[in-house]
Amino acid sequence: MTPVPSTSIHALTTTPPTPSDLQPGQELVGIVGGCPVSARRFPWQVSLRFYSQNSLRWEHFCGGSLIHPQWVLTAAHCLEPEELEACAFRVQVGQLRLYEDDRLVKVTQIIRHPKYNESLSAEGGGDIALLRLNAPVALSEDIYPVSLPDASLRVSMRKTCWVTGWGDIRFREPLPQPFNLQEVEVKVKSRRNCEQLYRHNFSGHTGQFIKDDMLCAGNQNYGPCSGDSGGPLVCMWNCTWVQVGVVSWGDICGHCALPGVYTSVMSYVSWIYHYVPKFLGPMWG
Repeated sequence: MTPVPSTSIHALTTTPPTPSDLQPGQELVGIVGGCPVSARRFPWQVSLRFYSQNSLRWEHFCGGSLIHPQWVLTAAHCLEPEELEACAFRVQVGQLRLYEDDRLVKVTQIIRHPKYNESLSAEGGGDIALLRLNAPVALSEDIYPVSLPDASLRVSMRKTCWVTGWGDIRFREPLPQPFNLQEVEVKVKSRRNCEQLYRHNFSGHTGQFIKDDMLCAGNQNYGPCSGDSGGPLVCMWNCTWVQVGVVSWGDICGHCALPGVYTSVMSYVSWIYHYVPKFLGPMWG
């Protein structure tokens, strides 16, 4: 891995660039230390796309999760700058390999959490957003919403969870073809321990690193990297996958073995349900 300065700390994505900024392949950015996902294992994983004038296609730049047939959960920092309208984005559902038989869905509404501050980016907290799709997607074994937790859920320290995405596999090393979705096992860390680790590695930083609406998880040098932002952190309870986090920010791709930082879904469940109907399962005809 290429060494990086100890002051390098940032959100795990490249903000949707203007078309003139794009270079071919630049956005093909997986999980560090991950393994390819088998079919139908994480049917809620989605790819957020932004159009590239260079490659003349909708390029992946962030992840997200299907939480209802018509709603996607992602990170607010993926949708910067705020001036970008919903029509600037597309969503791909039910795909294991990027760009394989794309069937993109239009986005009709972006709802960023009001707490999110674009000047502070992900590190300021409130890094969560909702995307309303132009129509409900057809559910199947490959496309299915993930369960959301109760606001009262407490994730125990060292709980084993999983994070998925199509981001870089190492610092500045894009996921290679055929761009198969990657997964990696991570363990939840206490907020206190996570704060101490970041404070030790970034001694010049003032203020609190790990806010009350954040969750930490890591596995030595394995975890999310550029292009994984907005993707889901899921844990298993009673044989059900539950999304507890949204990939938000951290040190670069496992450098110094610092845990990744996620937006805590438990902190925003009531906000989510203010806009999104609770998904109670498919109404099979």
